[in-house]
Amino acid sequence: MKTAVVGAGINGVVAAIELRKRGHDVVLVDPGPLPHPLAASTDISKVVRAAYGADEEYTELAERSREIWQQWNVEFGVELYHEVGFLCMRQRPMQTGDFEYESLRLLERRGHRIERVNSDYLRRHFPAWNADRYPDGFLDFESGYAESGRAVAVLIEGARSIGVELREHAKFCALDETSDRVKGIVFESGEKLPADAVVMAVGAWTPYVLPFTHDFFRASGQPVFHLKPAQPELFAPERFPIFGADISATGFYGFPLNRDGVVKIANHGLGREMSPDSPERVVTKEEENRMRRFLADSFPSLADAPVVFTRVCFYCDTKDGDFWIAPDPDRTGLTIAAGDCGHGFKFAPVLGGIIADAVEGKVNPKFRWRPEVKPGVAKEAARFQGDL
Repeated sequence: MKTAVVGAGINGVVAAIELRKRGHDVVLVDPGPLPHPLAASTDISKVVRAAYGADEEYTELAERSREIWQQWNVEFGVELYHEVGFLCMRQRPMQTGDFEYESLRLLERRGHRIERVNSDYLRRHFPAWNADRYPDGFLDFESGYAESGRAVAVLIEGARSIGVELREHAKFCALDETSDRVKGIVFESGEKLPADAVVMAVGAWTPYVLPFTHDFFRASGQPVFHLKPAQPELFAPERFPIFGADISATGFYGFPLNRDGVVKIANHGLGREMSPDSPERVVTKEEENRMRRFLADSFPSLADAPVVFTRVCFYCDTKDGDFWIAPDPDRTGLTIAAGDCGHGFKFAPVLGGIIADAVEGKVNPKFRWRPEVKPGVAKEAARFQGDL
């Protein structure tokens, strides 16, 4: 099929690669330079973890993804994935039902290299932590982070090398459709691109460029901070793995020192609902103050570190926290690949196949078209749902 993939962030580029490998004629379209600086995937790092509470499906997908991230390091000759471990701590002893407890038990059953961590362990191995504040948790050695912006750039070149046509600086305007079928896309310039299949992989822009999806998706902005610590040795990966600091109750997670001497701190919470093109797409003073209060409580030596960069990372949220990767039942030829809900990047190595399957009519039941879903208590297990 002649397939147009709109959006060259992580979902779009892996979909384009997989569709091309299956023999389709693929055009990858994006309004910006590639990689697009505003895409959620264009950042310095994203967590690659298999900790998903009691959810075996996501855990298994994450395990498959980790194996391919390791293979990509070899295939591309670039260390895109760094296996530094994922430290999940709670501010009280773990118990049944907690994200950390359920993750620990499932990962143990699945044979992960796991270590139970208490305050004394924190003091001895991870001195940047306020050990008294975090008495219980675990360290999953089989986790790490991907250099996200770098990975997208490498994958875009990989797509180009296998024959995917790249159309950058080409802004999508509308679907070219009849009463029941999509036959291509229309650019802002008025040019039409005919296609047998269209994949919309535009993340948080989805409910704005496709208004009929507004009831399915919510665009939410989350604050991200890059800091320069005064004591960088405390934040080297071997002393400061990726962390979730009682994440389902605080939203805060972060990364060790990167190649540029930067520690990244971010929040995995409800965020602020807005368009990704909104002029309000800036980190607020209130958000920085919340981050400073968290650091003072959890990592005192980082509390006064200068912020060298901020950005608002956008989620495309669904009402149940699951991906939405499925053909539109009312528009033959259209597949929507959205609903990252802030935890999608780690799955890049397997998402291409899931999206290509949907284009070819083989839909993952968990990620099906589901307008009947109402807002409720369902969410991704680590995500904080309260007010800071």
